[in-house]
Amino acid sequence: MGTRYKLVFFAPTASIEAIKKAIFAAGAGQHDSYTECCFTTPGTGQFVAGQTANPAVGRRGKLEIVEEVRCETSCVGSYNTKRVVEALKKS
Repeated sequence: MGTRYKLVFFAPTASIEAIKKAIFAAGAGQHDSYTECCFTTPGTGQFVAGQTANPAVGRRGKLEIVEEVRCETSCVGSYNTKRVVEALKKS
């Protein structure tokens, strides 16, 4: 068994299920005889997107306050982790 890596990310509440589906399909969340393992916590996030940003939510230069979900999962092995991170970026 390879090294286990912890992956933590934040996503809009409306997007979290599609994102989890994508990262699980790429190999995240496997632990012994279990699959699709993760822990999620709802919360409120805030940010100001810079002038060169391409925000999925809100506008550049404006304070945005949004409902988000923190998701924690794990990946085994560096190759698998890279695949999962790529799936996360695409989703």
